[in-house]
Amino acid sequence: TVKHSVCEKYPPSVKYSQRFLSELIKKHEAVHTEPLDELYEALAEILMAEESTQCHRSYLLPSGASVTLSESTAIVSCGTTGLVTWDAALYLAEWAIENPATFTNRAVLELGSGAGLTGLAICKMCQPRAYVFSDHHSRVLEQLHRNVLLNGLSAEPEAAAEAGSTQVMVAELDWDEVTASQLSALQPDIVIAADVLYCPEVTLSLVRVLKILAACQSRHTPDVYVAYTVRSPRTNQLFSTELDQAGIYWEEVPPLTRKLFPYQECSTVEILKLTLQGHYGS
Repeated sequence: TVKHSVCEKYPPSVKYSQRFLSELIKKHEAVHTEPLDELYEALAEILMAEESTQCHRSYLLPSGASVTLSESTAIVSCGTTGLVTWDAALYLAEWAIENPATFTNRAVLELGSGAGLTGLAICKMCQPRAYVFSDHHSRVLEQLHRNVLLNGLSAEPEAAAEAGSTQVMVAELDWDEVTASQLSALQPDIVIAADVLYCPEVTLSLVRVLKILAACQSRHTPDVYVAYTVRSPRTNQLFSTELDQAGIYWEEVPPLTRKLFPYQECSTVEILKLTLQGHYGS
């Protein structure tokens, strides 16, 4: 965070840097260890800086590579919460890294990609054959495009073909308007979504998409993984009830064995695996 080459190139938010440096200096002083002059110099420099509406967040991967995101410094910006990374996206990325075979050489569709952390981590660590980032808000889609390019990926089919790497696409999907033909054209083997169960209206729209996916896949139906932070028992119950009524089997995925990314310890995040052609869940 301090003087790291990634953060020098892609600076974190001013507020975060101030808090981090202040806490680091306090920890040194508490054990009667003299902090390096560079820490005081860095703090003085950051105290003079002005906060921008955009910042960067960078996450180190087990491979030694990193994922860097351009994000809004506000939780709600331009009428959407999709310009920042939420805990369930980090948790789902960790789960994917722990279970790479689920994604290797497969076509992945992500619903509600937001800032793009989960998909970028999967593309860098799990070698999917194709990956579709999707969202609806225009500013979120603009930011997604930027973050894909920022991480050395290209949404141009020719680039993926030449490099023999993952074919990446950024698509606009309105869950209330998307058609069977649009979803069928994507031909996903795996569908994922993170932190999309935050209100009843969005939950019902998600179930609508899942019903269409179940109906429009002639050869096979994709496995679906939905990660969510447990906030409202009513919303969670609505989701499971709607899945049962749609005949979509669901089960909880076992918790992670290790934690890779920093996020709130108090958050309870779960992942459900959905089978679009199956028996009723319980």
